[in-house]
Amino acid sequence: MNEKKTTEGAREGNLEAPQRHPVKWRDPAFYDEEALLKEMERVFDLCHGCRRCVNLCNAFPTLFDLVDESPTMEIDGVDKNDYWKVVDECYLCDLCFMTKCPYTPPHPWNIDFPHLMLQGKAFQYRKKGAKLRDRLLTSTDLMGRFFARPLIAQAVNAANRINPLRKALEGSFAINHEAWIPPFAPKTAAKRLKDYRGRDGQAEPAGRTTGKVAVFLTCYANHNEPKVAEDLVKVLEHNGLVVRVAEYKSCCGMPKMELGDMEAVARMKEANIPYLAQLVDEGFDFVAPVPSCALMFRQELPLLFPDDPQVQKVAKAFFDPFEYLFERHREGKMNTDFRQGLGRVVYHAACHQRVQNIGRKTMEVLKLIPDTEVRIVERCSGHDGTYAVKAEHHEAAVKIGRPVARQVQSQKADHYGSDCPMAGHHIEHIYEEHLKAGEREVEHPISLLRKAYGI
Repeated sequence: MNEKKTTEGAREGNLEAPQRHPVKWRDPAFYDEEALLKEMERVFDLCHGCRRCVNLCNAFPTLFDLVDESPTMEIDGVDKNDYWKVVDECYLCDLCFMTKCPYTPPHPWNIDFPHLMLQGKAFQYRKKGAKLRDRLLTSTDLMGRFFARPLIAQAVNAANRINPLRKALEGSFAINHEAWIPPFAPKTAAKRLKDYRGRDGQAEPAGRTTGKVAVFLTCYANHNEPKVAEDLVKVLEHNGLVVRVAEYKSCCGMPKMELGDMEAVARMKEANIPYLAQLVDEGFDFVAPVPSCALMFRQELPLLFPDDPQVQKVAKAFFDPFEYLFERHREGKMNTDFRQGLGRVVYHAACHQRVQNIGRKTMEVLKLIPDTEVRIVERCSGHDGTYAVKAEHHEAAVKIGRPVARQVQSQKADHYGSDCPMAGHHIEHIYEEHLKAGEREVEHPISLLRKAYGI
């Protein structure tokens, strides 16, 4: 009878939008190994019976192979020590929760696979720490301070193009010698935009936007690809907005969260939030040129720190850049005076943008450009910041991203790119052998918009 009620309840559930619950990472019960393994067993058993997410990433094939190769061919036949193999394959893209799983809260089965994997990562980190490689790869500000400077950046970037050195790095540090590694900028975005002074004047609100917008640079745009941040500032300024470059304080914390280092996330929150909350009080909205950073402020930090009013305040003021522009376009406040069309554009929708539930705003804005055709690819690239560069994961990252690369390649577009710069470069890297040298290069959509404006 109880089983029948549970089954009937499961059939009836989840007609509502998925709901996230706060992550109680400071509760000692969060790190109870026995309870964690029991919950993994429950969720893994339900996932094994469904298998809708098999094509999203390598976490689910790893789980299903463990089940299928076990003596019972059920979850009870899987050694619980092997559960951590599934945890290690999850890079918290959130696509299973937001786009695939029919059993997310408020469904009675209450499955939040990414946050269960986050709990597993946090448990592992507290119990045994992390490899030196993983600590360094997720210490983006430390790496940036050391390498993103004149002469050192050029030397490091040149070394990363020398195959024997890359193979040595793989042997000693487990960084795949074929993986694309972000180059370091000789001059950070913070330094290049240090003297930037936005226009004075009255801000013009439109929809949910105040007309005053601060750019959160992100560690990637700051240390690795400052042109993306500069292009974003120019586009916003060209739209008549009061623009400020927020003082760079710290990484948003997403890389450390993916490592399970929750205390580091808390430290970064304390570095960023008080300053950003002050800007909100001054009437500013926020945008960031990397979707993961916007997602961190909008969704993850509010769930990690649900009782911090400043975190909630900043979350409500954060926008995706194209969401911001389209919000203003609805009110007739976006500049649509484009000087050149872009032809055919193939646009990859990044996972961490898709799960913000804002719709296809990048595509909708690009389609406003005359003589421009936009084709969208909605599938994970497999990069995830650090996952694709690790020796043990690179092959899987390429396998995940190859269908995206094939779609991009088959379109023979004039331009292609992704809201996530790292995803864009990973896609480019996968199929670069099929391109003639210099034929095309990946371009961030905000850079394409600037090109269309002719500014």
